[in-house]
Order: sequence, then structure tokens, then C-alpha cells
Amino acid sequence: MGKIAFVFPGQGAQAVGMGKDAYESNEAARAAFDKADEVLGFPLSELAFEGPDELLRQTANTQPALLATSYALLEMYKAQGVKPDFVAGHSLGEYSALVAAGVLEFEDALMLVRMRGQFMEQAVPSGKGAMAAVLGAEREALQTLCEDVSASIGRVELANVNCPGQIVVSGSAEGVAAIGERGKEAGAKRVIPLDVSGPFHSSLMQPAADNLAEELAKVEFLDAEVPVVANVHAQAVTSGNELRELLVKQVVSPVQWEDTVNYLIGQGVDTFVEIGSGSVLAGLIKKIDKSVRVISVNSAEAATAVAQ
Repeated sequence: MGKIAFVFPGQGAQAVGMGKDAYESNEAARAAFDKADEVLGFPLSELAFEGPDELLRQTANTQPALLATSYALLEMYKAQGVKPDFVAGHSLGEYSALVAAGVLEFEDALMLVRMRGQFMEQAVPSGKGAMAAVLGAEREALQTLCEDVSASIGRVELANVNCPGQIVVSGSAEGVAAIGERGKEAGAKRVIPLDVSGPFHSSLMQPAADNLAEELAKVEFLDAEVPVVANVHAQAVTSGNELRELLVKQVVSPVQWEDTVNYLIGQGVDTFVEIGSGSVLAGLIKKIDKSVRVISVNSAEAATAVAQ
């Protein structure tokens, strides 16, 4: 019998209407969204269920809305009796993973991701930073190109190493634009600018990381009940204090998602359960290894029907 990993999506997976069917059909899911509204002091559930999309896409709203949706679906799915051997999350999704592993209380995680989103929006003036998805490039070749562009034009770094042939770069507007122009040097077939509010997971986010560190220090982090595979280095961690430190580093470090999935497979995981809005991670995992089983728990129906 292979092992199971619960994985949680991050920013970009959001969609108006997410979690609504769970809220309407399940008491535990309803309690999760009601708690989120109460903790944050505004109707987050209404924003997730009804939009408008432009408000939901604001980082400080997106992050708690995605967390609440993942938590609500997790609470529903728990009734199936499925327990993970590992948990992991993509960027923001790491907070959902920490809640699932018993490291963070849901209420604390909500406040933290709300502030994380605000700090990330404030870290770099609008228009000064950018991100782009680079398709088809080799990781080492793109890293070398980023170093060359950073030295000559403007800072740009690897931000998300998602799967073979899909890497996101982040940094100054000039640096990211230069990767768009010179991507073919690293084997890129296409470079697609992303509609984001800042250069996430780059060293330009250091002000956000510093502010977040102060808030993380105020919150209790328990040791994990199941190992959490961290974005920063794609290794399993159970120490609450270490996981707190890694959340600070995560803001300015690349998300090593491809390495995370390969690590989990190396540990015997053959079933990945993606819990939250959409199926972004399912697509990435299948591109990393077609042989593993991926279950998407992204609706009330999925949360109650999967294991039957």
C-alpha cells in the first residue's frame, strides 16, 4: 500500500464561487467560512462565493479566501477517514498544509495570510515588479540567464519551479521583460507575463518577509502531527519553530514544487489528494510523474464521493 499526501493550492487557483457548494451542504464547511468572516471582520465568504472577481484577485483577499476554501473542503473530506502520511502546499497553500498538520490553528493562519497578502502588496511599488511563466526552458539554463540579466539590466530570479518545462520568474519589471526577450537563450518556447500585484518569491519581497517575521513570532507553532514538505528546500519538517522560520524564507525564495513532488514520490507516496479550489496542482503533478494517482477535492461532491 502506497502513501498518501494531501496537497493544497496557492494563489492563481482562486475562482468566484469556490467553496459555495460546501458551505451550503455541510455543517463543518459552513462553520469554517463563518469563522473566517468572524476572525477577519468582513464577509470573506461572500467575496469567495459571489465576487466580484477583481476584488477576489487582490492578494490580501485571495490568500485568506483560498485558505478558507481548502480548510472547509478538508473538514468535509476528513469524514471519509482518509489520513495523510505527508502534507505540502504551493506557496500560500503551505499555510493550509500547516493547519492540516496541526501546526497552526485555522484562526491564526487566517490572520497571518491576510497580513501576508497585505505585506506582499505593499513591498514593491505598483508597476516596478513583475512575474512571467517561462515554458520549455531548462532550469539551469534559465538560472544562468536570470543571473546575467540581473547583473546587466535588472533583478530577476526563479520564483516557482513547478514542473518540467514550467518555471515562473519574478523580479524587477525590466528584468522580467528582458527574460521575455531573451528566453530562447535558455530554451524557452514561450514567456507569458502574469497578472500579479508584485514580484512574489523574489528577493524584492524582503520588506514583506521582515514584516511577516514579526507577526509569525506572535503566533504559536506546534510540532507537526504529520511531516510537512516545505517549499524552500523540498524536505520534510516536523519542528514548529523550523516551520515558522521557513515561512519567512518562503516569501523571498523559489517554490520548489517539482522537487517537493519528487521527494514525496521518493518517500513512497503514490496518491496525491489536492484539497482546495481548482486542479492546478493535479496538472503539475501529472506532468512530473504520470504514474501517480491524483484526486482533486475541489467541490462538495468530490469531498464526499472520492473514496467510495
